[in-house]
Amino acid sequence: MKLLDRYIIIKYLSTFVVMLGMFIPISVLVDLSQKIDKFKQYELTQSEILYHYYDFVWVFGYMLFPIFLFLSVIWFTSKLASNTEVIAILSSGVSFYRYLRPFVLAAAFIAILAFGASMFWVPNASERYNEFEYTYINKSQKVRLTDNIYKQLSENDFVYLSNYNSNRKIGYNFTWEHFDGDELQYKIKAQNIRWVEKDSLHRLSQFFQRSIVDDTEIIRKESRLDTLFNFDLDELVPITYKAQTLNFFELNDYIKVEQENGSPLINHHLLVRHKRWTIPISAFILTLIAVAVASFKKRGGMGVNLAMGIILAFLYIFFDKIFEVMVEKSNFTPWIAAWTPNVIFAVLSVYLLRYAKR
Repeated sequence: MKLLDRYIIIKYLSTFVVMLGMFIPISVLVDLSQKIDKFKQYELTQSEILYHYYDFVWVFGYMLFPIFLFLSVIWFTSKLASNTEVIAILSSGVSFYRYLRPFVLAAAFIAILAFGASMFWVPNASERYNEFEYTYINKSQKVRLTDNIYKQLSENDFVYLSNYNSNRKIGYNFTWEHFDGDELQYKIKAQNIRWVEKDSLHRLSQFFQRSIVDDTEIIRKESRLDTLFNFDLDELVPITYKAQTLNFFELNDYIKVEQENGSPLINHHLLVRHKRWTIPISAFILTLIAVAVASFKKRGGMGVNLAMGIILAFLYIFFDKIFEVMVEKSNFTPWIAAWTPNVIFAVLSVYLLRYAKR
């Protein structure tokens, strides 16, 4: 059986590599055709473009690797079935679950690689990829959460901005509240706050401060006040894709800080962390479904298996995107959104395997 295991594992991995080798260059060419005018507009060098597509391959390949994996297993398992190799294996006394073992071993190898990529390699590529995209391609698209910004700077200090313009470095309807326990010590309000680069200071317009000192209320007003705060305005405004650019350890630390600060993007960050675990796990689930679907001959041949595979692949993407949107547009629980597609398809895999065994 070691020879058979080797045979299936090699077929599994080689077909997966061929599938990546077929679709990724096509996706690069399609993307290049859409962006080539931008490259010319900004007079980007050949090396800059090549580095961008190096990052693109990592980001795009990781994002769609479960689908490539699923279709590759469907493809080569259908070929085994059409050549009656599966029937020969099972007729020799090998149980169906023993026949699954090399598929699971190969899926484990892919899952480990995917886990390493998601935790360490893809975040670095994602940071460079997103910076390039928002610098040259989608320059007008918002990359920061600029409305209704709330930030807890420390245990006692809270800052609020109704809106922030990152190009002009100016925030509107600025409020700073400082507490001592549950008691408000002072509150600062300003029509706007601006970072003045040449003077290296913060400028507040229509400054108003209300303080409580020894049960006495003190009011201070200024039409303009130049001062310094211990924060950077840009740091108050979170980058929407920040979590995607952090490795495993950095992401955990970042989420901890964002939770303490009451970040409005915390659900998105938690979803990113959960999906770094669910995507590698999906390699096992999709492999089992593919084997169950493609291991036996059907009247339509390989075409029917591939059609079923494509339908199931798009259903997986559909469920994944639906739950992702629910997290971003509402307060839907991130871990449920991340794991539900895998749970649904795990149940489907159990049903299909039992049916295939019969």
